[in-house]
Amino acid sequence: MERIGFIGLGLMGGYMASNILAAGYPLKAFDPKAAAVEALIAKGAKGGENAAELGRDCSIVFLCVPTSEHVEQVIDGDNGLRAGAKAAGNALIIVDCSTSQPTVTRRLAESLADDGITLVDAALGGTPTQAESGQLQAIVGSSDETLARLRPVLEAWAGKILHCGGVGTGHTMKLLNQFLAMSYGAVFSEALTIGAKAGISPQVFDSVIRGSRMDSGFYQTFFQYVLERDRNAHRFTLANAGKDIRYVAALADALDVKADVAHAVSDLYASALAQGDGDKFVPELSDIVASRHQLSLF
Repeated sequence: MERIGFIGLGLMGGYMASNILAAGYPLKAFDPKAAAVEALIAKGAKGGENAAELGRDCSIVFLCVPTSEHVEQVIDGDNGLRAGAKAAGNALIIVDCSTSQPTVTRRLAESLADDGITLVDAALGGTPTQAESGQLQAIVGSSDETLARLRPVLEAWAGKILHCGGVGTGHTMKLLNQFLAMSYGAVFSEALTIGAKAGISPQVFDSVIRGSRMDSGFYQTFFQYVLERDRNAHRFTLANAGKDIRYVAALADALDVKADVAHAVSDLYASALAQGDGDKFVPELSDIVASRHQLSLF
């Protein structure tokens, strides 16, 4: 049986690791927050002192951390995964479930391959509720052979496994998905403010859009906050959203694509972060935009 490691036990990672344990896999976890590791130990996991220990002892290590910079630190920082795997002669597979920059993912994959370590991207699609129930999407960039080995473990936390191509394609597709989602958030926010200025309430707006071709799952959770003030309906922070759309704009620049929309959306989220609203959730962008025009949507 594969020996699983997990680094990054946040809102999504904690549920994913729990589901891997529930599927019967031995699991060793590491996270800077000791309480998150202790919660898994109570379910039967083991705790690791650092990433290097997981690189030494595990055959597959999942990463679910905030940024590409964190991924690089976990792999190549002090007591990193690479050092642990190399010291043990371990042909480790690292599965990066973070929303990362594809250019960084490909560069790391090439470098790690020189040390006999395989890097796979398996970006996440879904919500914390789906993470808890084991019904996330795994958006994978990997060789066919490596995916065949990983698939039984991925199935512990993913209801759907989507193979996009070679390494880096999973992260690329996740960023394209985030481009759409964060753009919807920006468009909904500005549309509500324009409507409010013109005398259209959020309730009237919703009565026209809901059930139309412009309706969607994203729209419904966004408007569950707008209409009902339910912050738990759409738990994705503006800090994470801003990072993701910034990565989209950077990818477009690296590919020499003139992406005016991506940069405009990135600028809107960046302005919300600059005023200290990073801990708010994406639907709260609607309040931020409205407040800039001396309006309240609720």
